[in-house]
Amino acid sequence: MKVAEDQVAVRLSKLERLRARGIEPYPYRFERSHTTAAVRERFGGLAPNTRTGQEVRVAGRIFSLRRMGKLTFADLRDGTGRIQLFVSKKVLGEEYELFRELDLGDIVGIWGEVITTKTGELSVEVRGVELLAKALRPLPEKWHGLRDPEKRYRFRELDLLTNEKAHKVLQDRALIISTMRRHLERKGFIEVETPVLQPVPGGAAARPFVTHHNALDRDLYLRIAPELYLKRLLVAGYEKVFEIGKNFRNEGISTQHNPEFTAMEAYEAYGDYHDAMALAEELICECVEAVHGDHVITYQGKEVDFSRPWRRITLYELLSGEFGIDPEAPLEELLRELEHKGIPYPEPLRKGPKGKVLEHLLELLEERLVEPTFVVDYPIDISPLAKRKRGNPELVERFELFIAGFEVANAFSELNDPEEQRERFLMQERLRATGDEEAHRVDEAFLRALEYGMPPAAGIGIGVDRLVMILTDSPSIREVIAFPLVGERR
Repeated sequence: MKVAEDQVAVRLSKLERLRARGIEPYPYRFERSHTTAAVRERFGGLAPNTRTGQEVRVAGRIFSLRRMGKLTFADLRDGTGRIQLFVSKKVLGEEYELFRELDLGDIVGIWGEVITTKTGELSVEVRGVELLAKALRPLPEKWHGLRDPEKRYRFRELDLLTNEKAHKVLQDRALIISTMRRHLERKGFIEVETPVLQPVPGGAAARPFVTHHNALDRDLYLRIAPELYLKRLLVAGYEKVFEIGKNFRNEGISTQHNPEFTAMEAYEAYGDYHDAMALAEELICECVEAVHGDHVITYQGKEVDFSRPWRRITLYELLSGEFGIDPEAPLEELLRELEHKGIPYPEPLRKGPKGKVLEHLLELLEERLVEPTFVVDYPIDISPLAKRKRGNPELVERFELFIAGFEVANAFSELNDPEEQRERFLMQERLRATGDEEAHRVDEAFLRALEYGMPPAAGIGIGVDRLVMILTDSPSIREVIAFPLVGERR
């Protein structure tokens, strides 16, 4: 730590000397003619010792300096890549000493001729330099960046600056989100925005964050899902809507969970959960193709084949086949089966509902679901917003999509009967009264909207962060979020 502070002191001294010489170390702008990628695209492939006669103006951060008397070589990096700077005292003249005063991390504007060196390295022979931002702190570990995971997430800007893989992950994330958006727009969906501050948290089984609005003197909640507002837009006559945005859930942090996360939710009038399955396949396959150019990828050493159609299996078939149990058995009988087979379950699940037990068993199986798999038809007691299954009113038309061992999507044939929806909400309120803090609440505004009539609809939510994890081979959700939540320093 003392070494870093000593270097800060040295750089502050340089800053004072620059200003004493009349040099502004933080000017307003610099006119670029090319990015480093554009220079490589235009002049790549030249023979060694070539002079192009073409002057360019580039800007970026100094990442390496190799001083050799009257010659200095440097690497300049911008947001598109890197290029070598060839700096000679003969060409640069009096400004050569200014260049030699630069530190790693300084941001500079450069103009000069594009050349290749004796070894064939594409370079800019520097004819002029302007300091654009003096870096007062040294970059971490010149060649390796930050290594400690906690420091990587706490000082994320440094991690993204010095870790090329981390930098690439966020670029791929942007590509995935833009691919989603383009796909949905081509299919006639319109993008909308719904409230993040909500008077009643709804649309998911989750514990919300609470805040307070001073002017109204009332508590509000950061949304746990946009679902109920998106359905109100279906009532309003918008037939295909989607939103890509932040949700907030007051839960633990793990490799798959961050309290603030991004989801895409889409709703299509006159469809059902079969239509949502088709949409999931089409949209995710397009994202895979955009990032990898292929339908087979590797995630953490496991091959994942996105070839369509994807596997479909009912929840009851999956649990019966994997555990040798009867998921349709009454709760007490089901628990006896689990105990007989030595299958563990949390003690609070003894009081039910049975759907919670089956949900727990599914969680035990998630890591085995590597190939894209739709697990379909869930118990009604854990799916209060979904329509009953045709032919079996104890189940609902719902699926969860699993890929590479993660739950990536959740979808329903949406419940649009306002009276049944009220009964489902009241059933959830009874669970809340027994201590289930994640149970849904009665949302009177939503119920009132349903009473005006909502068309039958398919709805789907896709966890953007988890999808990005899979497509970028990232082991933790923290790797795919620009600034993940970290605890206080100790």
